[in-house]
Amino acid sequence: MSDILIVDDERDIRELISDILKDEGFSTRLAANSEDCMAEINAAPPALMILDIWLKDSRMDGIDILKTVKRDNPDVPIIIISGHGNIEIAVAAIKQGAYDFIEKPFNIDQLTVVISRAMETSRLRRENASLRRRDVTSSEMIGSSPAFRALKGQLDKVTKSNGRVMLTGQPGSGKEVAARYIHVNSQRANGPFVTVSSASVEPDRMEEVLFGRETPERGVEKGLLEQAHGGVVYFDEVADMPLGTQSKILRVLTEQQFARVGGNDKVRVDLRVISSTTRDLAGEIAAGRFRQELYDRLNVVPIAVPSLEERREDIPELSRHFIDEFNKNQGLPLRAVSDEAEALMQTMLWPGNIRQLRNIIERVLILGENGGAIEARELPGQGDSANDEGRIVLSGGLATLPLREARELFEREYLLTQINRFGGNISRTATFVGMERSALHRKLKSLGVVTTSKSGTRIAHLEEEEA
Repeated sequence: MSDILIVDDERDIRELISDILKDEGFSTRLAANSEDCMAEINAAPPALMILDIWLKDSRMDGIDILKTVKRDNPDVPIIIISGHGNIEIAVAAIKQGAYDFIEKPFNIDQLTVVISRAMETSRLRRENASLRRRDVTSSEMIGSSPAFRALKGQLDKVTKSNGRVMLTGQPGSGKEVAARYIHVNSQRANGPFVTVSSASVEPDRMEEVLFGRETPERGVEKGLLEQAHGGVVYFDEVADMPLGTQSKILRVLTEQQFARVGGNDKVRVDLRVISSTTRDLAGEIAAGRFRQELYDRLNVVPIAVPSLEERREDIPELSRHFIDEFNKNQGLPLRAVSDEAEALMQTMLWPGNIRQLRNIIERVLILGENGGAIEARELPGQGDSANDEGRIVLSGGLATLPLREARELFEREYLLTQINRFGGNISRTATFVGMERSALHRKLKSLGVVTTSKSGTRIAHLEEEEA
C-alpha cells in the first residue's frame, strides 16, 4: 500500500506535496475540502493521510476529519500540517490519534522521513493485528479420497475470486475449516476472518453484535462486520439469523455500508461473505423463516462439504493428523494406530463426522496407554464386542434368525461396510475380503447391493434405497 491522500485548501500546497511524493514512488489523491476528503475515503481508505487543520469552505475542519477517520479507519496514519501551528493544536491532534504534526512551511526532507516512519508503523500494526487475530481453528485440509479431492478442487477455484460462497453439509463435517481455507489462500489472507455464530447470539442482540453501537457513555463499540473490514465474515448456521436481521444484512451486501445501533453516520465496509448451513434453506424459505433475496445473494457459489461417511478412506490420515496435533498442542502421547483400529474406525458410524473423530482420538490419547499403537479395543463401544474367549457376541435380532437369513443379513451388512470403507472401490474390497472380483460382483447382485456416485466418491447401498 502506497496510496496517500493529501487534504489542503491551498491548491499550490496540495500539488507541491503530491509532486514530491510521486518522485518518492508514492501514488497520491487530492482533496480541497472535507466533502471531497470523505468521498475519497469512502471510495477506498488510503494508506496514509496528510491533513491540513484549517480548511476553507468546508463543513468539517481537520480535527473533525481526524476524529471521523480514526473512528472508522483506525489503521490509517494521519499527519497533520498547519500554517498556524501552536502547541495546543499539536497536542489536540496527537490526542485524537494523529501520527505527527508538522508546521508550515515544512522541510521536504522532514516530511518524507515522517511519512516513511508512519507507513512502517502502520504496516507493523497491521501485522501484529493479523497475528492476534489468528484462531486456533486450523485451515489445513486433510485427505486424499475422491470426495475430498473434489471438494478441494472447488475450494481452490473460489479462492481466486471474491464471490460469496455457501457451504452446506452435516454438523462437524468441516465447513468452518473449508471457509478458513478459502480465506488463507485468497487475496484477503492478511485481513481478518470473523465468525458470526448465528445460533449462539440472542436474537434481540444480533444487530448490536453485527453492526456495533454508539452511546454517549461508551462511545463507539465496533460490531463484527466492522471488525471484519478488509477480510472475510463467516456466517455460521446462517439459517438461525432472525428475519429482521436478514433484511438488514441484505442491505449491507447491496450497499457495503450500514449505521451502528444508536448512530447516524454510515460505516463503509469491504467484506467477502462466506456462509454455511446444515439445514435445507429451500424448506426454510418455503416456511417463511429465511428470505429468498438473502439466499440468492449468499448462494452465488454453492459448495457441498461431504460427510465423513462419504470419505471413509480419509479416516486413517485424519486420525494421524489429529494425533500429531494433540501431541504438539497438548503434549499427549504420539501413538500410531493399529491396522485393526483403522479398519474398525472406517466401518463405524460417524453422525458427528470429523468433529466426532477428533474427539474420539483425543479421548483415547488421554485415557489410553502411553506407549504402543492404538488398538481396536480402546475405541468407544468396543469393549463388549467379544468375550474373553474371543467369541463374537451376537445381537438379539441376529440370534433369532435361521442360519440362512442370518448369514445373508451378515454378508449384506459386512460387504456394504467394506465397500464404503474403500470408497466404493470393488477391486480393493475383493482383495481385502478374499474373493475374486467377478465372484464379488455376483454376490453383491444377489444381495441387492449397488453403488452410486456421490460427492466425487462411490457409496454402496441397497438397491431399493436408491432415490
